[in-house]
Amino acid sequence: MAQAIIIRILPVFRPFMLTAHAPAGYITARLLIRLKPPHMPTWQWSLIGITGGLLPDVDMLWFYFIDHGHVHHHRYLTHWPVLWLTLLLITFCYYHYRRNAAAAILLLTAVNGCVHICLDSIVGDIYWLLPWHDSAYSFFTVTARFQPWWLNFILHWTFLLELGLWLWAGILYNRTRRL
Repeated sequence: MAQAIIIRILPVFRPFMLTAHAPAGYITARLLIRLKPPHMPTWQWSLIGITGGLLPDVDMLWFYFIDHGHVHHHRYLTHWPVLWLTLLLITFCYYHYRRNAAAAILLLTAVNGCVHICLDSIVGDIYWLLPWHDSAYSFFTVTARFQPWWLNFILHWTFLLELGLWLWAGILYNRTRRL
């Protein structure tokens, strides 16, 4: 029973291993450290940044367990740029007028949602004009040449950008640990 559950859940986490959303969330949290509430530990701020960077991919749960992969998860509302840009505008205004811990956390989360969508736009089809226009956009296309599917992404030159984000996050982490 437990093995069947693990086998069913494991694919949900597969995209997190292939993308640099977690380190990008960490980097963004470190770049926006001035917004951190004074009483909040830095590790907690960083964890919120990482969570915000992964948040748009919560739709993977629906993709695997409800939809069974019939509709690409970038078509779901959590990957609509208009959602994240609207949240960014609202949270920016809220932070501008309130400057409290909740406003800072919401702003960091919205910024990282936007960063996630931008990163997905490098090689993933993002529907930038939904709900008004149904066209996918990406900067580069990864050609399907290898099996399993994830080899196509790892062997594509854009994976170096992801490795660069991991390296940058690692450097930031080591630098802040020494302080």
